Amino acid sequence: MPPKPGGDASGRQNLVQLIELRWIALLGQLLTIAVVAYGFGIRLPLQAMSLVLLALLLLNLATTYRVRALSRIGVGNVELLAGLLADVAALTALLYFSGGVTNPFIFLYPLQVTLGAVLLEGWAQWFIVATTTLCFGGLSLWYVPLALPNGGVEELFELHVIGLFVCFVLDATLLAVFISRINRNFRLRDQRLAAMRQRAAEEDNIVRMGLLASGAAHELGTPMATMAVILGDWQRMDVFRNDPELNQEVGDMQNEVQRCKQIVNGILRSAGEAPGEASAITTVRGFLDETVDEWRTSRSTNCLVYEPGFSSERTIVSDAVLKQVIHNLLDNAQEASPDWIGMTGRIEDDTLHIAVRDRGPGFTQKTLEQLGTPYNSSKGRPGGGLGLFLVFNVVRKLGGRLNAENRAEGGAAVTLALPLAAISTPDHGTD
Repeated sequence: MPPKPGGDASGRQNLVQLIELRWIALLGQLLTIAVVAYGFGIRLPLQAMSLVLLALLLLNLATTYRVRALSRIGVGNVELLAGLLADVAALTALLYFSGGVTNPFIFLYPLQVTLGAVLLEGWAQWFIVATTTLCFGGLSLWYVPLALPNGGVEELFELHVIGLFVCFVLDATLLAVFISRINRNFRLRDQRLAAMRQRAAEEDNIVRMGLLASGAAHELGTPMATMAVILGDWQRMDVFRNDPELNQEVGDMQNEVQRCKQIVNGILRSAGEAPGEASAITTVRGFLDETVDEWRTSRSTNCLVYEPGFSSERTIVSDAVLKQVIHNLLDNAQEASPDWIGMTGRIEDDTLHIAVRDRGPGFTQKTLEQLGTPYNSSKGRPGGGLGLFLVFNVVRKLGGRLNAENRAEGGAAVTLALPLAAISTPDHGTD
């Protein structure tokens, strides 16, 4: 048995199922009363029974209005129990006016018990069982006898058998239809819970990696500062100053150390600041141009073909984390295709689309199926796949989406779609 709802979305969906079931019950009860009263000529207290149906109709209208007016409400155990008790009360009243326990439709009570067992928590299930049992017992003592037309025992028995048959068909059909729908609601809820657990696990991975990166950055700061001092001393030594080749190599080493220090400082800033905090204000086009220029300079490569494809003066926050996302995509593409990388940008429907393409071997089917999970890589090395995992989660946090695919002409393509509202300044200017 699936878990019972407790004020979640599946509880609301199950209440909708009860509303639909009540509409069917109202129609069936109305038709049954009409057939019995006018088809078989059995006299019934139509006025009293009509009042019961009217009360049930008003209850269903009120419940329908509440569900539609409050589209995001959570429906809990007590509200579902109240709805089932109202159905039991209406059924009991109708049976009281139409023969009580002698009415074959007395066997509609098990339908209410079954629905209660599926929808309700333990104590409420037993409350429904006790209520229907008391109603069944009470109808065996107190009821309005049916005023049957003239006829023998055989005719009475035939009517009873017909009523039992109709009652069985109703029970079986309604149970098959609505139990399957209710179970579907539970399955959808379980899928949502599984997705939430997966997201929580991914975010936990991100936190742990962030802590490791921050700790590593602190640890690396001291040795890099020491290396910078030593390299500065070397450049002032005669043996290096008098040898142009050695002097050039020391200069290159100083540049690389400086680059490492910038990376470490970027990690520390990202760990200690909220997204966008202390970040520069720029335009969409300016941000992409600056990001591409920084990547080209730091990687010393000309393999990137950059086509922005738009000119926008809309102001956004030049966030270091978002820059790192694009750098990760370019790094992955360069590793797969060292000779050529293509990057394009466009703005459509207030969304920034950034596409990075390469001419490498492309993604494996497993990588595409598990996109957005950690350590999902076809590179075959420990820790592979973390870059794309971090990109996926940063984009998701910004309300965007990431799509990866293999190109028909060979290679892979990764496309980011970021809503401009997530990275724009409050006064974002004009496009």
